[in-house]
Amino acid sequence: MVKFIGEHIARIDDKGRVVFPAALKSMVPDGADMRFVVKKDIFEDCLEMFTFEEWERRSEEVKSKLNFFNREHAMFWREYMRNRAIVEPDAKVGRITIPVKLLEAIGVMKEVVFSGNDHKIEIWAKEKYEESVISNEEYIAIAGKLSQ
Repeated sequence: MVKFIGEHIARIDDKGRVVFPAALKSMVPDGADMRFVVKKDIFEDCLEMFTFEEWERRSEEVKSKLNFFNREHAMFWREYMRNRAIVEPDAKVGRITIPVKLLEAIGVMKEVVFSGNDHKIEIWAKEKYEESVISNEEYIAIAGKLSQ
């Protein structure tokens, strides 16, 4: 499984094109599938970007918990699969195109932050990423709760 680490700022053009950071691209093994699935995060105003392999694994895990003869489960799955995009860096400069609808959903103006988050990459509007930082006290409190 690919592990992503690091933060990288990039400029988005009017068509939603952005150069995928070389440092993150280098974390994908040579010859590996370079397709990624991009979706809106459930809890935050950011996008989540998974390798296609990780997306398949996670989707199968979610799907295995559902009964598609249950209306609520079917509605959940439909919403879970809505507004997804497959992106792949082009061979020339490593540029990807993120649908404008997804970028608008997180409030992107001109710059984004690609934040390596272990099994996924989060894509944030630069301003919102800076606002999302929690205080050191809150971080310590959460760490204490998790250690119990």
